Amino acid sequence: MEITVVTGDITTQDVDAVVNAANRRMRGGGGVDGAIHTAGGPDVLEDCKRRFPDGLATGDAGWTTAGAMPARWVIHVVGPNFTAGERDRGLLVSCYARALAVADELGARSVAFPLVSAGVYGWPREDAAAAAIETLRATPTQVTAARMVAFNRSAYELIAQALRS
Repeated sequence: MEITVVTGDITTQDVDAVVNAANRRMRGGGGVDGAIHTAGGPDVLEDCKRRFPDGLATGDAGWTTAGAMPARWVIHVVGPNFTAGERDRGLLVSCYARALAVADELGARSVAFPLVSAGVYGWPREDAAAAAIETLRATPTQVTAARMVAFNRSAYELIAQALRS
């Protein structure tokens, strides 16, 4: 799998699937989650309600339509909330591994990822980048292109550094 990093808006990526850093309720929120629900339109929320009436567990993943976005699917992952005391790195690693497993189920070959849990959930950003790259490299998958989408230049530099390690 080729892993790249770009600075940009995950909602505009021309890939098979975009990964959403969702909350357990699966009803939209702030950050990446809010951006994806806004860009995808009401179809994303309706699909979340239908497919995940009870939400998703931390570390798990599931998919919905991407609505009005260029991607075909959204793969929702629920990252651990470091600020709230969820500090098991295995849950963060699980987000990336489960996202790849869901991508394989869907037949998605290109997937755009945010830096899960590194925003409002407060996971230390250097470790969030390392966990993402380590997991993408180590997880067997049919995905051929994983694109890490950095929100800003500093996130880009962190991810690029993890890619060089």
